[in-house]
Amino acid sequence: MRIETLAVHAGAEPDPATGAVAPPIHLSTTFEHGPACEDLHGYSYIREKNPTQSRLEEAMAQLEGGQSALVFGSGMGAGCTVLQSLPPGSHVIFPNDLYTGFRHLYREYLPHWGIETTVVEMENLDQLKAAIRPNTRLIWAETPSNPLMKIADLLAVADIAHAAGAQLLVDNTFATPILQRPLDLGADIVFHSTTKYCGGHSDVQGGCLILKQREPAQKELSHEHLYRTRTLMGATASPFASWLVLRGLRSLPCRMERHSSNAAKIAEALEKSSKIERVCYPGLSSHPGYEIARRQMKGFGGMLSVLVRGGYDEAIHMASRVKLFTNATSLGGTESLIEHRASSEGPGTQVPQNLLRVSVGLEHVDDLIEDLLQAIG
Repeated sequence: MRIETLAVHAGAEPDPATGAVAPPIHLSTTFEHGPACEDLHGYSYIREKNPTQSRLEEAMAQLEGGQSALVFGSGMGAGCTVLQSLPPGSHVIFPNDLYTGFRHLYREYLPHWGIETTVVEMENLDQLKAAIRPNTRLIWAETPSNPLMKIADLLAVADIAHAAGAQLLVDNTFATPILQRPLDLGADIVFHSTTKYCGGHSDVQGGCLILKQREPAQKELSHEHLYRTRTLMGATASPFASWLVLRGLRSLPCRMERHSSNAAKIAEALEKSSKIERVCYPGLSSHPGYEIARRQMKGFGGMLSVLVRGGYDEAIHMASRVKLFTNATSLGGTESLIEHRASSEGPGTQVPQNLLRVSVGLEHVDDLIEDLLQAIG
């Protein structure tokens, strides 16, 4: 079955009780069991699991081609669950261009958990190989990366991880399963902040892990171990949030097609401007990861970054003059957003001071291009 069809039908069986086509939302926090706590219906308490969440997990597993999935109350909750499941003494390799929340996490919390870290340029395979240690348990990749839009060669990174006895986790938030399927390229775990494109309307927070194997060789990253960590740490998704993400999946293929088309045209237009130093978009032939992206992605997505010539002041000037774009964080909604990423990340950021991150929405592309060009001044 093709992914466009899967997006509409995964986890969408009519409600057996009523025949409703739209899935029901089960808001109950507790479920009937027997007098000796016998399992009667497959559910017990909302923090463990709930029926609406189960539908979303089924859908996400099908879209990414995994054996199982777990959804969470946030993307950070999903990522923390993976890292909290590793035994003390583990070593994790992260990319140098990484969502800032996880950068703070590995700097501030992983040392307390007894987990060692190394940061590499994930696109530099020699550097990645040199970072491998006997206790390396996980390689964390993000492609396209946030916010520099770097591209990692997933087939090659997976080979390096598996040769070391480690697992590969890929953050697929920017690409979504519509444009990139990391499990088919050798990844073991796919991560999503479903707050972004999967939800798609800037009105829900969530996260998800999809596992290639429900019971991998590394038992601490099995479905059951991650499920227990999620339950005990309280990172379960709410029924309503699960329902909203499930609803968002139905239109995901159509939205990603438009996001990608708009972003490609905007990237081309901005690259021609003398006031733009560089456009970071993997769909441009000038992008250093273009050939790899073309090989492992169906499309190039709706995210891009621009480095404005003139530094911080000129970048802020451009951001202050937009009319259709909203200055806001996050991404993946129907509306177009722009953000001075270094200011958003705050002290310790590694983002260039002249960089603006752009989440391209579903508006008419000519209106968006006109807005950005007038904002450059």
